[in-house]
Amino acid sequence: MANHSQLGFQDASSPIMEELVEFHDHALMVALAICSLVLYLLALMLMEKLSSNTVDAQEVELIWTILPAIVLILLALPSLQILYMMDEIDEPDLTLKAIGHQWYWTYEYTDFKDLTFDSYMIPTAELPLGHFRLLEVDHRVVIPMESPIRIIITASDVLHSWAVPTLGVKTDAIPGRLNQTSFITTRPGIFYGQCSEICGANHSYMPIVVESTPLSHFEDWSSLMSS
Repeated sequence: MANHSQLGFQDASSPIMEELVEFHDHALMVALAICSLVLYLLALMLMEKLSSNTVDAQEVELIWTILPAIVLILLALPSLQILYMMDEIDEPDLTLKAIGHQWYWTYEYTDFKDLTFDSYMIPTAELPLGHFRLLEVDHRVVIPMESPIRIIITASDVLHSWAVPTLGVKTDAIPGRLNQTSFITTRPGIFYGQCSEICGANHSYMPIVVESTPLSHFEDWSSLMSS
């Protein structure tokens, strides 16, 4: 959960998000090194007297041609690795289907016979003490921790987007199309997200809440919901 005045990312709760945070830090260090070098060269040119020695400096031209290529490679390789990791879906332990509506989500646990429910935002007037305004829902998505989860995402009316930042998941929900992604939660907890595609007047009122629990708790919850 994000805090007031927070500058960085939320704490990662999935391996993919951990990789994304590390890549962000890596790219930031590269950008810092480039900015420092450019500022140093600008200051050097302002303080030094103009010279004609740099007119035919082939060594300098060679360096400023090769150096950007090396920088791009240092950024591209880890980026491509993360892209392939995000696209790869192994054998999931649980398959979940999320359907976006104006303005709520419907969830179907396809591995169970009758486990389907709608998830609406709890109005502020009915919100229990200590819960988050505009983020809490009446039915949370409960999943087992440390288990591969595949989620199939679609919409019934307009474009939506199923996004949970701390899990590193953001996938568009498109009417007539099935998109899928996967994730693994590395710890128990409650993770908040929202629809990240402008979908109408109440776009900001369709939050997402994912609750990661031990497998035994998930089995008890699924038995209760299916009965």
